[in-house]
Amino acid sequence: MRNIKILAALTAIGTMAGCMASDTERALVGAVGGAVVADALDTNVIAGAAVGATAGALCDDVGFCR
Repeated sequence: MRNIKILAALTAIGTMAGCMASDTERALVGAVGGAVVADALDTNVIAGAAVGATAGALCDDVGFCR
């Protein structure tokens, strides 16, 4: 059941990340996604949000979410 939640969250976040126009919007979506995944994994939610925000802000710089 936990794997299904994680997969659903990652799919939704990945879909939404492609629709965002600026780094700030992608960072916000990444932060929410990171927090959701961290909560599902019973780890530090703040750290998950920070990692997600960083990944969201930098994803277009590395050519992942164009």
